[in-house]
Amino acid sequence: MLFSDEYKTILQAAQGSFRDKGSRFLAFAIPTTTEQDVKVHLESLRKQYYDATHHCYSYILGFGKSAYRVNDDGEPSGTAGRPIYSQLLSADLTNILVVVIRYYGGTKLGVPGLIHAYKTATIDALNNATQITKIVKEQYSIEYPYEIMNDVMKIIKDEALEVINSDFGMKCVIRMAIRHSECERVVGKFSKLNHIVINYLTIY
Repeated sequence: MLFSDEYKTILQAAQGSFRDKGSRFLAFAIPTTTEQDVKVHLESLRKQYYDATHHCYSYILGFGKSAYRVNDDGEPSGTAGRPIYSQLLSADLTNILVVVIRYYGGTKLGVPGLIHAYKTATIDALNNATQITKIVKEQYSIEYPYEIMNDVMKIIKDEALEVINSDFGMKCVIRMAIRHSECERVVGKFSKLNHIVINYLTIY
């Protein structure tokens, strides 16, 4: 197993805010799973808050946190995207985008002030979010003849597998989800049955 089959993310979008010396920082924490979704959310926020001074962000994607990015959007290097990213790491979250939008208040905050502002706004958004633990699962389809129906159903029942859909036509076809860490063992049980065809579909 290359990564844990549990990961933390947020249930739904949440907001936070911070003010300092007239500057307003609006933080948006958004659950997301792809870079394309990130682009959609960023475009939406840029349109909605078109008059803001900066739209800084960070995201982490993937069960193993394999994809991430930080963006300072014109703020001094390392003062915006990196503090946001650091809070995502501290909270052990993935599949999440946090955008912090700044309205400049006329007084410069300096590097320490900016780092504190973007960090604090992010923390506020994450505190307002519902954090959840999700389990990584793999989807498989199995095809088998009617004569081994009882054997197949016994494995499904014994392992408490999630059946997504089933089709009992000329052949029996079941689509099911198996916890990632259990896949090798469970698929091995099915493979011992005669005349069964097992196909891996996806991981999510």
